[in-house]
Amino acid sequence: MTDAPDRPIPRGGAKPPGRSAAPSAAGRTDLGTPIPVQRLPRWGFHGHTERLNGRLAMLGFVALVVVEWTLGHGLLIRP
Repeated sequence: MTDAPDRPIPRGGAKPPGRSAAPSAAGRTDLGTPIPVQRLPRWGFHGHTERLNGRLAMLGFVALVVVEWTLGHGLLIRP
């Protein structure tokens, strides 16, 4: 077994000499791999806002159940 050289081992795959993986203007890297484009919807449902809205609705529902249980009647009914 031979001793390994004292140079660092590249992480994430080695790049060929003289070619970089920086994106070009054509939407591809210099190596020819396409750059994925993530398009966010301009209107409609967004994942993070829908998740936040659902969590706030659950908290509101639980708070309503706790208040009605504490009062012994619904909020819209006069005692």
